[in-house]
Amino acid sequence: MAHKITLTGKPMSALRLKKNFYTFDMEEKGSPAVPKGLPASSTITYTVFINQKQLKKAGLTEENIQNQKIMVQGEPTLDVPVDDCPGEIGVVCFQVSVIPEKQKEAVQEEKEPVKEQEKKEEVKAEEQPKGPEGTEDFISLDQIEVPESFLQTRPNPYKTQLVIDYVKQAGILDEPITINRETKVLTDGYRRYIVAEKLEMKTVPVMYEKTSVKS
Repeated sequence: MAHKITLTGKPMSALRLKKNFYTFDMEEKGSPAVPKGLPASSTITYTVFINQKQLKKAGLTEENIQNQKIMVQGEPTLDVPVDDCPGEIGVVCFQVSVIPEKQKEAVQEEKEPVKEQEKKEEVKAEEQPKGPEGTEDFISLDQIEVPESFLQTRPNPYKTQLVIDYVKQAGILDEPITINRETKVLTDGYRRYIVAEKLEMKTVPVMYEKTSVKS
């Protein structure tokens, strides 16, 4: 069974270019409450190994990476030169994503009384979920129809677990599910459909299949 590791938080170092890849450091603290009789876990610095394509897909740059709360999913490694890995443990990145910041609390209540209907509309607006990049709509998972061709396949269990870990941390899918606008038939994102079903998500972010117009 392959090692898996998930890191969350803001990087504690800038991006470092190393030949054909980049590195940066993240720090994870131990739990303040450990089981009775066991030693407390210590703070560990991890050096993340990541490539340009992964950074670009997540929208991370040298200028903004230290200001973003991110999630790194990958595998630990000890077989790297010390010069490339100032952290205590290296992590080979398989997937990186930005964790959306929770919206700030609503502004102070107005001094003058607000109509009840207006209050309901404000609450409804605040409850609207914020989807991942590319989201065009949110629909009930029950509305999506999965073709037989997808049902006969089995997505890679490791990659599926990475998506499950992300949803548990961020509370939302990392990418929208692609469906046909008219029929609601799934055309891409079967792995994320399976994750949503497994985690009993009632609504999911979707994007509509792009159709080309023939002349």
